[in-house]
Amino acid sequence: MLYHLFTYLDREYDLLGAGVFQYISFRAGMATLVSLLIAMIFGGKLIKMLQRKQVGESIRDLGLEGQMEKKGTPTMGGLIILLAILVPTLLFARLDNIYIILMIVSTIWLGVIGFLDDYIKVFRKNKEGLAGRFKILGQIGLGLIVGLTLYFNDDVVVRQYIFSDGTTSAVNASKQYVDVHSMITTIPFRKNNELDYCNLFSFAGPLFQGWSCYLYIPFVILVITAVSNGANITDGIDGLAAGTSAIIGMTLAFFAYLSGNTIFADYLDIMFIPNSGELAIFCLAFVGACVGFLWYNTYPAQVFMGDTGSLSIGGIIAVLALIVRKELLIPILCGIFLVENLSVMLQVSYFKYTKKKYGEGRRIFKMSPLHHHYQKLGYHESKIVGRFWIVGIMLAILTLATLKLR
Repeated sequence: MLYHLFTYLDREYDLLGAGVFQYISFRAGMATLVSLLIAMIFGGKLIKMLQRKQVGESIRDLGLEGQMEKKGTPTMGGLIILLAILVPTLLFARLDNIYIILMIVSTIWLGVIGFLDDYIKVFRKNKEGLAGRFKILGQIGLGLIVGLTLYFNDDVVVRQYIFSDGTTSAVNASKQYVDVHSMITTIPFRKNNELDYCNLFSFAGPLFQGWSCYLYIPFVILVITAVSNGANITDGIDGLAAGTSAIIGMTLAFFAYLSGNTIFADYLDIMFIPNSGELAIFCLAFVGACVGFLWYNTYPAQVFMGDTGSLSIGGIIAVLALIVRKELLIPILCGIFLVENLSVMLQVSYFKYTKKKYGEGRRIFKMSPLHHHYQKLGYHESKIVGRFWIVGIMLAILTLATLKLR
């Protein structure tokens, strides 16, 4: 909004200082600052409002230390995160950018699903919340929107460089290039690291090659569902999901800025994605929202994000990774989410298997998800969260290192 306003003022009236809004770095910095302020100022007012309305979390007694003390803590704090993301994005990003439009839709879409889940839990007094099938349908719906947009929209392009022998590549820049709609992505740790989804089954003949592109949309649905559920499961102790997501968001901001800048893309020998640099503004608004939310969510939490926040931040991370063509790095970058997800799947599968085989269910972990296992071992919440953050930072560094480790 402000970008378009100040661009007009700069062009028509040569307004002093208006040109600074042309710089992504300036607008990204302002988005971060505004996001932090909104989360910290609006957060306190929302918590007081939720307390007045007695919108408290109902706690199941799982035998964890300090757990029952959290009973009645306000939930639905994800509204703080959503507002702190959307307002700076609307103010500072280019609203005619297809990637920004897609991120705004994704944020609102999953925010509404999470809000309905929290609303049913709190106001309808139904501990199960929104039925699981409706959550999955919502995630599939977003996956279809994102997948179809990235697959069919003509504004979603990558730069292909043309060489003297007629071949093209998304890296190793030459002087001649063309921006094309392509389903290529980045394979980590490989020198020639381009993978075209449309060529996955080229070995099987032209018939299968023609259909291989359509596997991209189910893959997008899988990524969005997996990451949003992973963030939802990780949101189990104070500050864990928000802090981990802030680390991931900062990493994706780097990728978005570098991939959208011809100079850096050429220097790093990576894929240049026109107009993707604008996503750095959204990413840093996301980081500011998560960090600002931690003002109230670190131990002891004054508010929980609820599914309103956890489903949204997971979906946002997934869509961002898909747009900047780094979805194959999700197992590394979102390693905390992955391990939390796997701990639940392994626990449930092993319990069912041993119950069927021995007549008595056995467990791999003392409790799942994994953070509860460490609580059962006697670790304090703050120590668990701090160490998970450290692991998250290490995974983020490893993810960024893939820019050069090939």
